[in-house]
Amino acid sequence: MQALPTSATQAKDRHYTQLSHSLVRLSHAVGHTADLCELLKVNLDSMRILAASHAAQFMTVAFELNPNPEVHEENDESQ
Repeated sequence: MQALPTSATQAKDRHYTQLSHSLVRLSHAVGHTADLCELLKVNLDSMRILAASHAAQFMTVAFELNPNPEVHEENDESQ
């Protein structure tokens, strides 16, 4: 003969069901976080490449606009 479920058993089952749903939501959130981390990695790599390119452009323009005075002195002396 099987015993009828008690209120404690029903409460326990309800809590396990809630825990199961919470774990499913947590699993989805962790997966979404992993996707966002991968996107962040790609974006940071792109920013690194862009920053290096801009630094090279800045140094080139700075050299053209503000030539090294030592180079001009050597050129003036040789002429």
